[in-house]
Amino acid sequence: MRILRYSFAGALFALASSPSALLAEPSYGLAMYGEPALPADFDHLPYANPDAPTGGRVVTAEVGAFDSLNPYVLKGSVPWQLSYLTGESLMGRSLDEPFTLYGLLAESVETAPDRSWVEFTLNPAARFSDGSPVTVEDVIWSFETLGTEGHPRYSTFWSKVAEIAPVGERGVRITFNTIDRELPLLAALRPILKKSQWDGLDFANNDGITVVPVTSGPYVVDRFETGRYVSLRRNPDYWGADIPFRRGTMNLDEVRFDFFGNETAAFEAFKIGQVNFTRETNVLRWQTQYDFPRTRSGEVVLAELAHQRPTGMTGLVMNSRLPQFADWRVREALIQAFNFEFINETVNGQPQPRIESYFGNSPLGMTPGTATGRVAEMLAPFADTLIPGTLEGYTFPVSDGSERNRAGITRALDMFAQAGWNVGSDGVMRNADGTAFTFDIVVETSAGEVKSIIDIYTQALSRLGITANVISVDPAQYRERTDKYDFGMTYFRRGLTLSPGNEQYLYWGSEGADTIGGRNMMGVKSPAIDAMINQLLTADSNDDFIAAAQSLDRLLTAGRYVIPLYQWNVSRIAYDATLHYPEHHPIFGDWPGWMPEVWWSAAP
Repeated sequence: MRILRYSFAGALFALASSPSALLAEPSYGLAMYGEPALPADFDHLPYANPDAPTGGRVVTAEVGAFDSLNPYVLKGSVPWQLSYLTGESLMGRSLDEPFTLYGLLAESVETAPDRSWVEFTLNPAARFSDGSPVTVEDVIWSFETLGTEGHPRYSTFWSKVAEIAPVGERGVRITFNTIDRELPLLAALRPILKKSQWDGLDFANNDGITVVPVTSGPYVVDRFETGRYVSLRRNPDYWGADIPFRRGTMNLDEVRFDFFGNETAAFEAFKIGQVNFTRETNVLRWQTQYDFPRTRSGEVVLAELAHQRPTGMTGLVMNSRLPQFADWRVREALIQAFNFEFINETVNGQPQPRIESYFGNSPLGMTPGTATGRVAEMLAPFADTLIPGTLEGYTFPVSDGSERNRAGITRALDMFAQAGWNVGSDGVMRNADGTAFTFDIVVETSAGEVKSIIDIYTQALSRLGITANVISVDPAQYRERTDKYDFGMTYFRRGLTLSPGNEQYLYWGSEGADTIGGRNMMGVKSPAIDAMINQLLTADSNDDFIAAAQSLDRLLTAGRYVIPLYQWNVSRIAYDATLHYPEHHPIFGDWPGWMPEVWWSAAP
């Protein structure tokens, strides 16, 4: 097996290859490229405190509601944190390495030199929260059931499995039907559920409240009131408290999520101490509204934490399935009409950096200007079909900051005209058939800041003769409409990591563009994008991996599918002074696996 050393320092990738060819053998960890950074005898993750005390609680404010506690099926709206805190997989991700996993339910992993199969050996101590052992039968059932009856996000992986079979009493081997270096790592991250719990039950269609999945994680659902709160209790008999991956983590006795109807109510709950941790995404509120009594007394701590993740994409996504959004020139016109600089100043009080591309803030982001080197080579086969700006380079427009945005509106009208849309004598924009340009912008009722942004935007659109109907719906209706792609625009957030892989097919792959409940919200179907995702998954060198990511970034950005908002390169958090986290901050920053996982409670 060719060994490729993979490390991360200062957010830059470095690759060194070893000439030795070794046979596959069991290992304590698994990396996308090369070997894990931590040694086989590591004691704890570098961003965890092995001496942290246990006890205390954290309470967060969530805006919206929930009607299910089963995160493994499509049905229902579930608190997003649940699968991270109650569920477990065969291995766990390190937040200090782009894509390296360490043993969790599995004590070791072995994979073929070409990654055509992977074999896991279960830790004999692994137990579900009811005390029953995690068995090979549970593992195989979980893979099959999630792949065929679970949430659609699991089906793509399952379609690439040729065989899953037991190996002895504690081993499971999974053989794949396609070349994809990431598949062994994805297999390691599949949730493992208790098979016998579901005997005689409909896994996909239960209500998610009367039957809560039995899992092996450190927390269990203790108390809840549907739509209002969920309280998780640390399991004092948790099987894995002393394995290296878990040592110093999951220290808080209670993790509670309180749900509120809007951001204002959630913030007020934090100010009076009903909630003791919050993430602030509104810069203006962070700058102007956190000088309250509990902050001045030192009961509340404010912190700004940088990270080295890609910016991802946050903004208003356009549904290219609809005929009025299918033309890239229309999407460009709608981007030109969005007066980011004026909106930025109005909403935030001072300029905040705009998202420039999907993988910005990282080595995976596209470079300015014309594509060169391996990026140009990868995109060359698709040159005749690429949207203008892909090869030449594309940047989002910058206005003069005035409310009227005259230059942007002028460019928008020109792009609309090129696409066959013009404003008639009645002031309405129509195409050659006389069809008026109108669409729905669907948002949740709780999306206060987003609605403020949309209100400013729709005023600009009205000056172009466009009618944008803003439809506010409750979380259940929002989920139903977005699952069916029943919108013209909606708020969109895709967090991206330093290890992009198969999830990119879910986000923007052609195959899932029309799958109900899928994640390709923009509806893009592009052979070039599909090819770049495939390059990510089959690259046998770090250089090709980076080039594939940069090529994908160009395709998505120049595709003009999303009107981007602000970068999230700094996390702004406020928390009770009794809560603490280790000094060492992982490169992924404030990300699932960090809070509440490595926090603890103690006197300030």
